[in-house]
Amino acid sequence: MIPRIATYRLQFREGMTFDKAVDLIPYLQQLGVSHLYASPVFTAAPGSTHGYDIADFNEVEPGLGGFDGLRRLAAALRDAGMGLILDIVPNHMAASPVNHWWRDVAEWGRDATHAGHFDIDWTRKLTLPVLGDTLDNVLANGDIRLRVDAECRGLVLAYHDHAYPLTPPSYGLLAEQDAATGVLTRLADRAAKASPQNAQGFHAAMREMLTAVGVAPSSALDAANADRAFLRRLHDAQPWEFTNWRDARHTLSYRRFFEVTGLVGTRVEDPVVFDDAHRLVLDLVRQGLVDGLRVDHVDGLTDPAAYLRRLRDAAGQDCWIVVEKILEGAETLPPDWPVDGTTGYEFIAAMSDLLLAQRGSSAMQASYENVTDTSPVAAQRETAKHRIVTHNFAGELSRVTDLLLPFADGLDYSALQDALVALVVALPVYRTYGDVSGFSDADRAILEDAATLAGDAAEPRALNVLLQALGHAEAAEGRIRFQQLSGPVMAKAVEDTLFYRHTAILAVNEVGCDPVTPPAGITAVHATLAARARLQPYALNATATHDTKRGEDARARLYTLAEWPDRWTSGVRRWRDWHKGHVLGDAPEAATAWGLYQALAGVWPKDPPDAAALSSLAERFMPYVVKALREAKLRTDWTNTDETYEQRVCAYAAHLLDPGNARFIADFHDTIAPFIAVGEQRALSQLLLKLTAPGVPDIYQGSEGGDFSLVDPDNRRSPDWDRLDRLLTGAVWPPKADAAKSFVLSRAIAARRVNPELFAKGHYEPLIVTGAKAEAIFAFERRLGDHVAVTLAQVRSLPPSAEKGAFWGDTAISFSGNCPPLTSAFSGRRHQTGTLALADWLENSEHPLNVDLLASFPV
Repeated sequence: MIPRIATYRLQFREGMTFDKAVDLIPYLQQLGVSHLYASPVFTAAPGSTHGYDIADFNEVEPGLGGFDGLRRLAAALRDAGMGLILDIVPNHMAASPVNHWWRDVAEWGRDATHAGHFDIDWTRKLTLPVLGDTLDNVLANGDIRLRVDAECRGLVLAYHDHAYPLTPPSYGLLAEQDAATGVLTRLADRAAKASPQNAQGFHAAMREMLTAVGVAPSSALDAANADRAFLRRLHDAQPWEFTNWRDARHTLSYRRFFEVTGLVGTRVEDPVVFDDAHRLVLDLVRQGLVDGLRVDHVDGLTDPAAYLRRLRDAAGQDCWIVVEKILEGAETLPPDWPVDGTTGYEFIAAMSDLLLAQRGSSAMQASYENVTDTSPVAAQRETAKHRIVTHNFAGELSRVTDLLLPFADGLDYSALQDALVALVVALPVYRTYGDVSGFSDADRAILEDAATLAGDAAEPRALNVLLQALGHAEAAEGRIRFQQLSGPVMAKAVEDTLFYRHTAILAVNEVGCDPVTPPAGITAVHATLAARARLQPYALNATATHDTKRGEDARARLYTLAEWPDRWTSGVRRWRDWHKGHVLGDAPEAATAWGLYQALAGVWPKDPPDAAALSSLAERFMPYVVKALREAKLRTDWTNTDETYEQRVCAYAAHLLDPGNARFIADFHDTIAPFIAVGEQRALSQLLLKLTAPGVPDIYQGSEGGDFSLVDPDNRRSPDWDRLDRLLTGAVWPPKADAAKSFVLSRAIAARRVNPELFAKGHYEPLIVTGAKAEAIFAFERRLGDHVAVTLAQVRSLPPSAEKGAFWGDTAISFSGNCPPLTSAFSGRRHQTGTLALADWLENSEHPLNVDLLASFPV
């Protein structure tokens, strides 16, 4: 087994192929990582930029290099002493005919071979939410056409680019449109002999017949397409129906991924479906080509624990398995999950608790509420969750209500649904994990506490009856659907709504974080990391992913706003006053403007920007503005766009980056200059903590060169690999500012490589910091036997001092046990024994490299 030192996340597609990744291996070797961590590599929907819309679980994407390319990459990694981790997506697939399982279901309905592979409500037709209007209007406009399938496998009904196959039993209707050629009659005769079991033969016969008549029996099809009534009858004869995409939240007949109707839920709880969906990836694991699996969106599954047990049994004990799971507050992974840990969102939350100043964040929150006249964030979260569950997930809510109603002890539909809404809104975690046998004691306690919190929003009796119904032995499907509803509601309400509405401190509006709860501080973070050492030593430590709302360096910079909240607040007041002439109507509102200035501060260039830099920034910033407005769902959203409002806010934002707005640009830069400087130091502290705390550090592509990205798609841009290589080559002591991250990263990973057992299994111990400036330092040791590694990081700003010794004064580290001689992994300096005086190890005030890693072994 390859030691788990550090992972490096690569986003395949958008120019990144397997052969390109092979070319990067020497760089990754020099960086020191042990595993390449790949985004999904299986065949996805055409044009996919991310790979999570999988069309074929058992084919490697040809555009990336196919199976042969993946094998070359795995072999090259192995030769370099590195391993490969694949991101797998068991919860959903592309709801598109390019997915042959989905096409099979559309063609044969509930009789299809793959009908049980998807989470579909077969009490009604399969809904296909592709229309931009009602079916009647679309037919009247001639937008639905009968045509030959692109591969001549049969006939399809097409609405623009959406083409779905006719079910063979419906071909009998074609004879009435066959006045001259007889082609449609012959197709109907052949279709009459078809069945799901001989579908391949049917498609082959169709291909032969259609090719023989010149592919397209145009005259017959023209006649059919001219008859709107006939097209309606033909449509109605299908096991599916075209519907308006705007109605999907009410009418969808299949489980989707969040609100994405283009992603259909899979039923991997069925052993047959599990085997079909994992055949290739498990072969790759068994062949030794793949060393680990990252399980996407585990909370979407019917029974995550059962799925993970099956996966572990199939993949073996040596396979490194981590799950994408957001843990809320003190929540921990269920103890019966046979995994190595999470993908690390809770580590981001720990950094937020540590690097965001408690007093300053409270002051910023108060100023924000005063300036913007908004309600408290806790109330906003409740409002957002209520809106999402009752509006965006109205269909899913109705289905859960229907399933639980027979067990609801006389409650009427309305009272039960009100109780459901109140419980989902009050639930403090993404979901519980009840199965067919009921809930665990821990889950029952969570639900009971949530019901107590929901007491003001629903009748107490209704809530009690709801809890009883959820736990009823025969209510398994209702229990499961409830759990598959609460997770998406939390995600969409908090991550994709509240984070864009409440803009007081954008640094905490991050996946895994909770803007409602103030930062916990140093003592609590020590406890969190100690627990991580016990419970998740092989979980990933993440500070940036393809799903985070902003880059790790942008977030580190924004943490520092709370160090001088008055400076930031007065700046916002000043800038809003200067630009009040650019507020059209009430757009942007005060809260939106506050968020715009803060988002801009996170990505602002280190040096004063010229016209070219402003133009480049605008290209990235303006799409972010539109996304932020739509995700907030206050005045505009993705389904009901208010273009006038968006244009007004965008015009305001564009003016901020207009080179002609020189007074603002100069003042903005001067105002945030201290935040930029301190942010560089905090970014290094954050990085070193990720590299040495319990868990396995995960490096997101390009972040070692500075990550000031905005939310996707900005954070999925391809890095400048040549620049990164130059930075790493120049990462020597003392490092230049632009190479500091590469220096810290490579030196700390090298220390992990020398002593992997220490960082994997070593005891975590907070170190006692004494002296006048103790509050500015976070320090801990990892200890295993005689081996010790000590991490020092500045986490608070302090008044500067001209003299190095005078700045740190008597601030020192005391060790709880015997301290062997230590050597800095960065400077090579040695500390013999006893108390460690910070004046000897750290620089003056806000020097970027106010971090150090000392070890008792050669580094």
